[in-house]
Amino acid sequence: MEALWSHLPALQIVIPLLGGVLVALVRRGSLAFALTLVVSWVLPVVSGLLLYQVLSTGPISYALGGWPPPWGIEYRVDVLNAFVLMLVSAIGAIIMPFARRSVALEVGERRSAWFYCMYLMCLAGLLGVAITGDAFNAFVFLEISSLSTYVLIALGRDRRALVAAFRYLIMGTIGATFYVIGVGLLYVLTGSLNMVDIAQRLAVAPPEQARAMVAALAFLTVGISLKLALFPLHSWLPGAYAYAPSWATVFLSATATKVAIYLLVRFLFSIFGGALDLRSLPVAEILIALSVAAMFIASFIAVYQSNLKRMLAYSSLAQIGYMMLGIGIANQAALTGGLVHLVNHAIMKAALFMAMGSLFYRVGTVRLTEIAGIGRKMPLTMGAFVVAGLGIIGTPGTAGFISKWYLAVGALDRGWWVLVFLLVASSLISVLYIGRVIEMAWFRPAADGLAEAKDPPLSMLLPLLLLAAATIYFGIDTRLTAGIAGEAAQFLLGGLR
Repeated sequence: MEALWSHLPALQIVIPLLGGVLVALVRRGSLAFALTLVVSWVLPVVSGLLLYQVLSTGPISYALGGWPPPWGIEYRVDVLNAFVLMLVSAIGAIIMPFARRSVALEVGERRSAWFYCMYLMCLAGLLGVAITGDAFNAFVFLEISSLSTYVLIALGRDRRALVAAFRYLIMGTIGATFYVIGVGLLYVLTGSLNMVDIAQRLAVAPPEQARAMVAALAFLTVGISLKLALFPLHSWLPGAYAYAPSWATVFLSATATKVAIYLLVRFLFSIFGGALDLRSLPVAEILIALSVAAMFIASFIAVYQSNLKRMLAYSSLAQIGYMMLGIGIANQAALTGGLVHLVNHAIMKAALFMAMGSLFYRVGTVRLTEIAGIGRKMPLTMGAFVVAGLGIIGTPGTAGFISKWYLAVGALDRGWWVLVFLLVASSLISVLYIGRVIEMAWFRPAADGLAEAKDPPLSMLLPLLLLAAATIYFGIDTRLTAGIAGEAAQFLLGGLR
């Protein structure tokens, strides 16, 4: 048992990778789902043990292949990435029961084993990005997750899913190219790919290398921003979320952009933060300006969408703006708000997209005009949608309020009253698009063709209700979210120059 404990960082990646290979060999939908379910339920145990170990004894360093860092690849777990590992694996475990019926309907039994294989590859890639301490290894895992994501999106029933997957492929390739150029510049400057070693060498680099460091920071920021869909580098996301199979949208909306944000935070604070005075560069101003633009422009576009999955996709762009706003403000409260919103938004948006998946499963549509009166036919599904929607708005008593409260406190600490006003104003716009759905679902006469509609089976309903309940719970008890996010923020800010 002690030997197993010492290899937990490797198991976090090996388990989903081997699971994906086994699922690909099985080729039977029901057995593939069973194997995927087991893997998905094991991973939160591993990440939970890693988080417990980090909180108890400090960061974990795991050298692969017997090569000590910085010469070999290192998996390094601290409070920040343990937080992200727990988020990704927990979301995958909670939503997995929803997949059986949803994937069978939208992907088909014949291709479902391939779908589950790609999901496990994507999961392994996302966990790998979060756990690795090697800058180039992060690129490898980033591409594993991206290539798997392209397939997951392309397996959607709508032919527009192929276009969405191709668009994501082009944008993702551009982002990966920028990332590799940035890592290459860092390697030229430091002769190392280990993140801790790079940070230490940059901190003592001569002043004449500052321009090259800024160039590397710029390439990395743009490349990762394409992956996380920061406005205006977001064009791939609405189509990808709207036309992918419903369960793929649930998983990707809750995890993929969050891991990319983590990677950007890691580079900004842990690697460049000790070498460059980020406050003397226009990084914060650019991030804040783009974040505010995302909060308003994406929210306005969401108001006018008739396809509800596309509406929620634009809502996700706005919510990414909130997370990046906390990173741009970069004080204790705001950074805590940005990091805790990684978790809160994952919970709320997964619930919202699962509600859409349930609608599609029962009535075959997610168009606003075709779901009039559906709340009375599917009360538990649409009740969960209301709860998660209130969280997106930031209603007191929900998890979304906690995130926005910390962001507002962080803005006030800087004396930026205007940002507080913008936070409130952008939240009011979300009332419009969430309110449109609530009004149509609960206060309109039932649409034709909904007479037989009812809540989905228990395997689909329970994960949805669990995430809706978590939206309320984490709006009241914040020890597991804001508490750990606060520790991570303190850790990141402590390394700044």
